[in-house]
Amino acid sequence: MPSYRVRLVPGVLHRGTDPADVLPAAIDAAGEHTTVEAGTVEVVRGQPRVTVRYESPDDLTAAHVGQAVVARVAELVVVETSRVTRRFGNRWYPLR
Repeated sequence: MPSYRVRLVPGVLHRGTDPADVLPAAIDAAGEHTTVEAGTVEVVRGQPRVTVRYESPDDLTAAHVGQAVVARVAELVVVETSRVTRRFGNRWYPLR
């Protein structure tokens, strides 16, 4: 089954949100729809980045999973940007 990932840049936390809750919420949101392969938080050029990697049978389903993750995270923080990509070999390509 193809591997996909949703990456998002979280911004300002909503009042009362613990930063440690963001990644588990993102993973749980994806896990409600599919098998989650991994979840990470990185800091790239001074900005945090949340990544959830998951399996999906096709691009359309993967896009819906990505939207569910972004919607859940948006309940906790302002989501500045997000993107769903698909893995082909060793590279990741944006969905069309």
